[in-house]
Amino acid sequence: MNQDIAQAPDDIEQKLSATLLHRLQSLPAPADIIVAYSGGMDSHVLLHLCARLRTRLPATISAVHIHHGLHPDAGLWAKHCANNCRALNISFTLLHVDARPECGQSPEEAARSARYDAIIRRMQTGTVVLTAQHQDDQAETLLLQLLRGSGLPGLAAMPDYASLGPGHIARPLLEHTRAELERYAKSAGLGWVEDPSNADTAYDRNFLRQRLMPLIRTRWPSASKALSRSARHCAEAQQLIRHTAHDLYATCLDADNAQLCVSRLNRKKTEEQKLVLRHWIELQGQRMPSTAVLDRIINEVLAAAPDKNPRVPWSSVEIRRYRDKLLLLPQLPPLDHSATYYWNGTGLIELADNGVLMAGINLQLVSTATPWHDYHFIRADVWRSGSITVSYRRGGERCSLRGRGGRHTLKNLFQEAGIAPWLRERIPLIHIDGQLAVVPGIGVTEAFDQGRTTDSSFVMIRWLPYDKV
Repeated sequence: MNQDIAQAPDDIEQKLSATLLHRLQSLPAPADIIVAYSGGMDSHVLLHLCARLRTRLPATISAVHIHHGLHPDAGLWAKHCANNCRALNISFTLLHVDARPECGQSPEEAARSARYDAIIRRMQTGTVVLTAQHQDDQAETLLLQLLRGSGLPGLAAMPDYASLGPGHIARPLLEHTRAELERYAKSAGLGWVEDPSNADTAYDRNFLRQRLMPLIRTRWPSASKALSRSARHCAEAQQLIRHTAHDLYATCLDADNAQLCVSRLNRKKTEEQKLVLRHWIELQGQRMPSTAVLDRIINEVLAAAPDKNPRVPWSSVEIRRYRDKLLLLPQLPPLDHSATYYWNGTGLIELADNGVLMAGINLQLVSTATPWHDYHFIRADVWRSGSITVSYRRGGERCSLRGRGGRHTLKNLFQEAGIAPWLRERIPLIHIDGQLAVVPGIGVTEAFDQGRTTDSSFVMIRWLPYDKV
């Protein structure tokens, strides 16, 4: 395969070059440009065009190839890409990823997520990543989303420019067909790899591409162009809806503009509630729930009585409510509440599926980013006065705190501290010689709170929950 920058026919070369230059020169000046280079025909055309036009592009170009490790020839494809970049005098980076799907993930979704995560880690602030999707890809994406029952965000298909990590992603060839790219590639003498999985019609996109689209084009030859135009219309409508959603969302925030207020959200119509919820979830960077899950959030969480503790999970997160606040939280693993840990009281002790407890003398554990109230203090001689164990609530626990009269139930103390019910059962209780000594988030019990003086050393204790480790 001769990878010199050969000449393509003037018309198609000029057409694709004009599109690429127009797209890139109309964008905010990038810090650098990364071409996502699979080695296939589409991305090779994009890379070749960038190499030809490098002196007219707004930033330096490099290429990234993702080694998914899913095919026996993946190593040969990576070598092919490296050789092409060397011939084109373009900087090349090979990134290895684990593209095995997790539970509930499709193989395509797992590979795409792994690919984008790796590229994002390679980016710097202001990087623009170029991908080579074309008009036929866009048409296929719209049809797939229609068949999945997607709303406008899905029907908007692939944007030509969007945020990605610390920079952006651009798809400058969306208005051109695969046939145009193939014409350029053959005329320029380009060599590319063919992934055998692209011929497997067990994958939805391949079935559309090889079985359905050819049939559609026999009746509607301009189907790809028309479907891509529909995707643009959907994208424009979605942009207007996003602005509306943002305005509605602002009216549902609490006084500190920090969290969604359940009572304010309940004053909205159902359609507005869904709009706000989707906008909020998108802002949190989480996977969008299905329509069924969204209905459950409205019917089971928003409509629940104030004293209830509803929960709706999906993916790796869950929706809960507490004190008129709607919360989007990571799902926590089940906890063995019967567990007891024996601790020497120094360094770290790991709690199964519940983070770590830390203890240290004086200022050893303090970070400038950690607020003082996250620590509890016990005089060192008191801390070492007995056997230290860690366990969880069994029910009915009471304790006394310095400066407060009487004994108080942990339930009341947790309520006063604003600790949500589902977190109370996860708080590790520290005992010295079987007597409750420290309750993270509440304090040191009166029997062990001897105060701090300048002439005594003290131990600082901190619990780092599972989702903060």
